[in-house]
Amino acid sequence: MPLQGLIGGAMIGLASALMLLGLGRIAGVSGMAARASGLAADGAPWSWAMAFVVGLPLGAALIAAIVGPVETHLPGSPAILAVGGLVVGFGTRLGNGCTSGHGVCGVSRRSLRSIVATAVFMIAGIATVALMHLLGVAA
Repeated sequence: MPLQGLIGGAMIGLASALMLLGLGRIAGVSGMAARASGLAADGAPWSWAMAFVVGLPLGAALIAAIVGPVETHLPGSPAILAVGGLVVGFGTRLGNGCTSGHGVCGVSRRSLRSIVATAVFMIAGIATVALMHLLGVAA
């Protein structure tokens, strides 16, 4: 699905650029979620953060309604998903941002901190998949 990936990537880039140029803020999902939920007092205005967070699933639902549902393959255990989500959430707070904030916005601004964080994300992801394959957990 290279065309869909290209269109999605262009839309993410456009949204990030508009956020940075329009508000002077980084469009990182974890930062927006923290601001919308009240975990962070600084960042984008609360109304913008809430609109951003609400717009993510609404945008996905709109696209699914237009082109059909996306086929997903999730692990069988909801507990694994919950633990993974908590670990990712902790990591985004620890790393002062998530893959979208560092990888999309920070790297494009040539932020050394974001370049290092993105490299660590990629290395950790590759190592995790390799370990899961060695343990026979992933197909």
